[in-house]
Amino acid sequence: MPMTTDSRQAYIEKVKAQLDQYDAQLAEMKARADQVAASAQVEYHSMMEEALVKRDAMQAQLTKLHRSSESAWEEIQNGLEKAGQELQKSFEAALGKFQ
Repeated sequence: MPMTTDSRQAYIEKVKAQLDQYDAQLAEMKARADQVAASAQVEYHSMMEEALVKRDAMQAQLTKLHRSSESAWEEIQNGLEKAGQELQKSFEAALGKFQ
């Protein structure tokens, strides 16, 4: 089922808002990493790097979405959803480990 231009734009705005939220979470993780013991900083920074890679993958999918044709929309949207889920899991794992 093809999306209308309005619903496509609404979806893009939703993803942009999620990316902004992830950026804020990354900033929070960085602040926390500076406060943990030196022995834990390496692991914390590793988890942050993993989350950052996934965040960048999500941004790349969003860029592809902007340039996509209607026929590629659904496939790219599915990729974005998956990237968002993986990123959220990374944040939950990192925050859960260091709380």
